Amino acid sequence: MHFERNIYMDEVCTKIKDLRVKHGLTLKDLSEKTGLSVSFLSQIERGASSLAITSLKKIADAFGVNMTFFFENQHPHNYAVKTEEQKVLKMESSPIQYVRLSGEFAGRQQEAIKVILSPHYKDNTEMFNHSGEEFHYVIEGTLIFKVNEEEYLLHEGESIHFPSEKPHQWENPLDRETVVLSVLTPVIF
Repeated sequence: MHFERNIYMDEVCTKIKDLRVKHGLTLKDLSEKTGLSVSFLSQIERGASSLAITSLKKIADAFGVNMTFFFENQHPHNYAVKTEEQKVLKMESSPIQYVRLSGEFAGRQQEAIKVILSPHYKDNTEMFNHSGEEFHYVIEGTLIFKVNEEEYLLHEGESIHFPSEKPHQWENPLDRETVVLSVLTPVIF
C-alpha cells in the first residue's frame, strides 16, 4: 500500500526531512536505522516518490514517534471538519479511496473515515488483523465482510462492529461503488 502524491503527503515528506535535520541525521544515517535506501529516502523527502505505509512505519520507529505524528496539524485542535477540509487519501494502484473525517485534537483515539470501494473490489491479501476496534456502516452499496472465517453480507443502512484482532477482509460484490463510514481505533492518520 502506497500513499499517492498530494498536498497532504507533501506535508508528511516535509515533516520527515525536518525530523531528520532536527535529529542531526544524514540520509545515510536514516537509511541505516530504517533499512531503506538513501536514494529512496531522498526521493521521499523531495516528494518524488510514493510512500508505502510500511516505509512510513520504519521512519516513524527510527525517530521514536507514532505514525500519526506525520499527519498531525500544528493547530491545537480542529473539532469540525468542513467538506472542503476533508483530506482524500488513495493508496497507489489501489481501487479504494479514504476520506478523512476526524477532527484534530490531542489524545484523539478514534479514526473516522469514509471509504469508497471500486466495483468488484476484493481484498486479495491474506486476512488482516491488528489491535483496536472497527465499526463499518454501509452508506451506499453492499459489502461482504469476512471476520474469523465467518461471512457477513451488509446492505445500505447495515453495520458491523468487531475487535480488530480478529482476522478480517472485505469485498464490494457490486458493479458500482460501495461507500462505507468506518470508525477505527487506534488512530491511523
